[in-house]
Amino acid sequence: MTEMQEASLIDWLLRMPRAAKRLLALLLDASLCVLTVWLAWYLRLEQWVAFGPAQVAATAGAWLLGLPVFARHGLYASIFRHAGWNAMLALGRASAIYGLLYMLVFSIIGVPGVPRSIGILQPLLMFIALGASRVAVRLWMGDLYRQLHARAHAPGVLIYGAGKAGMQLAASLQKMDDERLVGYLDDNPLLQGRRLDGLPVHAPEQLADLVEKLKVRSVLLAIPSASMERRKQIMELLRPHGVHVRTLPGLAELVKRGVHPSDLQDLDIEDLLGRDPVSPDPDLMAAHLKGKVVLVTGAGGSIGSELCRQILQWRPRVLLLFERSEYALYEIHRELAGAAREAGQPPVEVVPLLGSVLDVTRMDTVLRTWRPDILYHAAAYKHVPLVEQNPLEGLRNNVWGTLVCAQAAARHGIGRFVLISTDKAVRPTNVMGASKRLAEMVLQALDNASCQSGGTCFTMVRFGNVLGSSGSVVPLFRRQINQGGPVTVTHRDITRYFMTIPEAAQLVIQAGAMAHGGGVFVLDMGEPVRIHDLASRMIELSGQRVRDAAHPGAGIEIRVTGLRPGEKLFEELLIGGNTQPTAHPRILKAHEDFLHWDILQGELEQLARHMQARRHDEVRKQLLALVEGYRPTGPIVDWVQRQRGGLPGAANEILVVPVPASPVEPQLAPTALPAVASAVA
Repeated sequence: MTEMQEASLIDWLLRMPRAAKRLLALLLDASLCVLTVWLAWYLRLEQWVAFGPAQVAATAGAWLLGLPVFARHGLYASIFRHAGWNAMLALGRASAIYGLLYMLVFSIIGVPGVPRSIGILQPLLMFIALGASRVAVRLWMGDLYRQLHARAHAPGVLIYGAGKAGMQLAASLQKMDDERLVGYLDDNPLLQGRRLDGLPVHAPEQLADLVEKLKVRSVLLAIPSASMERRKQIMELLRPHGVHVRTLPGLAELVKRGVHPSDLQDLDIEDLLGRDPVSPDPDLMAAHLKGKVVLVTGAGGSIGSELCRQILQWRPRVLLLFERSEYALYEIHRELAGAAREAGQPPVEVVPLLGSVLDVTRMDTVLRTWRPDILYHAAAYKHVPLVEQNPLEGLRNNVWGTLVCAQAAARHGIGRFVLISTDKAVRPTNVMGASKRLAEMVLQALDNASCQSGGTCFTMVRFGNVLGSSGSVVPLFRRQINQGGPVTVTHRDITRYFMTIPEAAQLVIQAGAMAHGGGVFVLDMGEPVRIHDLASRMIELSGQRVRDAAHPGAGIEIRVTGLRPGEKLFEELLIGGNTQPTAHPRILKAHEDFLHWDILQGELEQLARHMQARRHDEVRKQLLALVEGYRPTGPIVDWVQRQRGGLPGAANEILVVPVPASPVEPQLAPTALPAVASAVA
């Protein structure tokens, strides 16, 4: 009998009229009288005997003496499944009175053919049988029934994938009460229509009927070996059916420890991108990193921390973590130090270094002390609206921070310097993008001068949005969906390139290893994703509907809030079309125009003077002249100048700028920008 059938039987019993329930209980006790008389005879004679006149007399006595006593004490008026201590006391009293009466008749007075010991044994056995039957009914129709009822009415779950991982997951789910496993979905025609451990295997095309018939609310993807393209196809197949889709992580994570329900997780956007990562060249990576001294600035950030994790796998001799946020540095150092100890030989020294990339003395000291072979510069302000509202600090950190680190690297003979750049540097509409393009131009100019003397190889790697980084839309959308909406997008047609953090970090390292100086490496991000479509998919694959004209009163709303300051509708990765393929299929090399250092140095000095004097108009004019394609979309915004009244005409527009909810990191407070001339070696 299945759990559903068992729950249905109990439901039928509970719906019976009260008189019928009492009659059923009476018949049960009458049957127990027969059973206990038979058992008493076996205990007396130590052998089974057929019912004869003596046994019938003993049974009739039990009926005539016991059933009225039990009824008088309320044994048929109480509700078995709610029986408690008082009911047990009543049963004890009734059994004691019955035992005395039965003993009086069959042991003291005596009945011909019935051994006197039966008068003692049968009441004892009857007491045990009555108590056991009540306890069994309470468990079956009470506690067990509640569990069966909960499981029978729990949301239905299907497992997509009837392979080993699916069967392991099914075995674990059988023990859970909050979800009801109803079967499998599988693409293999040889499995469809069969049963695995009692559960049917259905074709995916039957999902619409199964959702309606079996009340399926969730589909669990148990296909950890499937390609990303195949997973995307399955996502699109499941989307229209309003089921919550969860997935297992990659196969490598499950090989050693098997599958458990806790492994299930909500879909990540990489499941929707449909792009399989390309593995890096292990020989090139090992030659580039193994046994080397590597420095990562911004090591506590989302990109910097993943760079450190990837670098650690290739066993450098020393990994220097340079970070200005004390907490972020503590967290990444604790994680990596533990990973380095567990990895064994050869040992990796992980060194946490507090400091600012604007501090020339600190950077010189660090580089002089460890003489790194490679420096990855990931320290930057990257949140577009925040940098737009604090433009001078954004320029100071992103441009002069890069300049300080790059020139320190040149002074101390660092072999390679790799800048982590962004697609927002291409024809930027915001200060953040302009600052990153200007940082690229600094490296291009320095590399051009350095190549002539055989010094540091400067290169930069440009890519789009990374999933899971601070400020990423994916965790924001997921949080908004969990809260019931609305999900906010800034424009219906806005698109972005996406890449996972581990994939981006691997390609950054690989591109840095292939660099020979001055080039801008561009990562192939695949096709751009329309953010509105992404929000719709995430809502639908969480088992919800998008509130629209067809469903005006239900589901989760997608609310368009308007473009933020400096935000672009479309991002680009190339300024021009001059690209070359590389040895890696996901990495392209671009050759883009730049200013020679003797020209750029003067421009930076002039820009520094405008920034020091807080002449925002002049700063914008110079950025327009320096950065190709820079086209700001709104008025100049600076909160300090607004408070001082130094930006006339902009205050009213500033008032409508949405302030991001994410916290701003505390700023360092240098009193002046580092002078470009003094920073140049």
